[in-house]
Amino acid sequence: MMRERFKAFGAFWYDFIVGDDWRIAAGVVSILAVTDLVTHHGQHSVWWLPLIGIAVLLPWSVHRAVRKRA
Repeated sequence: MMRERFKAFGAFWYDFIVGDDWRIAAGVVSILAVTDLVTHHGQHSVWWLPLIGIAVLLPWSVHRAVRKRA
């Protein structure tokens, strides 16, 4: 009984975070990791880095979805 609840809980979070495309989830994690590394080790303000990353990931995702439908 408890194992099934843990499995359902894990499946929910996997579906919530990863969703339809694991590449987008990996891209977001990568963007956040790079931003963290540059901020902590470079002592630079890089608040704009996630914005650029998302601005690249979103059209890429839309392009892949449109191409898949065609």
